Amino acid sequence: MQKTRLRKYARLIARMGCNVQKGQDVLLYADLDQPEFVVMVTDELYKAGARKVFVDFSYQPLEKYHVRHRSVKAMSTVESFEKAKMEYMTQNFPCRLFLESSDPDGLKGMNMAKMVKGQQARYPIIKPYRDKIEGKHQWCIAAVPGAAWAKKVFPGESKGRAMEKLWEAILSTSRVDDDPIAAWQAHNKDLKARCEYLNSLGIETLEYKASNGTDLRVGMIPEAIFCGGAETTQSGADFNPNIPSEECFISPMKGKAEGIVYSSKPLSYQGQLIDNFWFKFEGGKVVDAHAEVNDDLLQKMLNMDEGARYLGECALVPFDSPINRTGLLFYNTLFDENACCHLALGMGFPDTIRDHHSKTLEECRALGVNDSMIHEDFMIGTEDLSIVAHCRDGKQVQIFQNGTWAF
Repeated sequence: MQKTRLRKYARLIARMGCNVQKGQDVLLYADLDQPEFVVMVTDELYKAGARKVFVDFSYQPLEKYHVRHRSVKAMSTVESFEKAKMEYMTQNFPCRLFLESSDPDGLKGMNMAKMVKGQQARYPIIKPYRDKIEGKHQWCIAAVPGAAWAKKVFPGESKGRAMEKLWEAILSTSRVDDDPIAAWQAHNKDLKARCEYLNSLGIETLEYKASNGTDLRVGMIPEAIFCGGAETTQSGADFNPNIPSEECFISPMKGKAEGIVYSSKPLSYQGQLIDNFWFKFEGGKVVDAHAEVNDDLLQKMLNMDEGARYLGECALVPFDSPINRTGLLFYNTLFDENACCHLALGMGFPDTIRDHHSKTLEECRALGVNDSMIHEDFMIGTEDLSIVAHCRDGKQVQIFQNGTWAF
């Protein structure tokens, strides 16, 4: 891949994704797959004004060894230095950048039950720190190719050719063209206009129907609004949390979902794939579910905590999105969730509440935003998906027809 194009991508991430502010620190998380690009994006973060960039590398085989050899007690312990790092975040609000490249099957064979016990024990300790930074810092998730991931997407290609093709798919769907920043400014404007139209309708319920059996009604929070593209921190810094992104999303009312919904793409969860699954909702809660592939893992996800069985997000993405038009299954939620409509189980977004910066986190949750230790997107968009908005004034508005925008 041409270095000039990679440099444009690195600059896009630093300037539009993170929008790092002068004197701000950055926490950069990456796998070991693309150290040269990590150097490149770190350079761009400094050029944008970062005071310090801290890089934290991870490696899936090492994660498997940790789970194998550590006791549940050791996995459950949040060490004092970990608490100090989280306290630093609540005091300084550094930007966080996540560069994804992991193998979709990279944690296959790991003792998931043991890992979950550790995560569940750590969560009550970590949660107060996480809550304190909600809405107060920029964060961005972007992607770079990993060899195993590339071979999963392009199994018939050599490793080098698969890596090159995955780079091309990432850059094209991320709008890395002659002027990526201008392209993203125009894209953000379009998503904002769509959100404004949706918010003008006064939607009370969204009704989803598709020929695969999906028949679901989801209630909205009266104070909630659709968001998409760029977001804004409490201090006024705009940033794009996902590159790429095609969605207009909202957090629904906890406890208001009835019916059944079927997946349209596999879900990559905890380094493994869950496929051909469905959820049945009653009183807003998943009361039954099954997956043809990795059902045990699906059930573990649903039982992570009390909020894991409730919806945290409804996202609208046209079936003819640039990502879906590639014809690729990325086996990566960042891309596959932006290929078509999706829902998410678990934590909702307080920043989808109107004037959320003037409210506390507790007030947003009291309005109906779900809380959970997980937030897992799963794809439901199909070529014939219909979504009807039932509005508070009694009107019914078709907002999706044949899988794409009806306006």
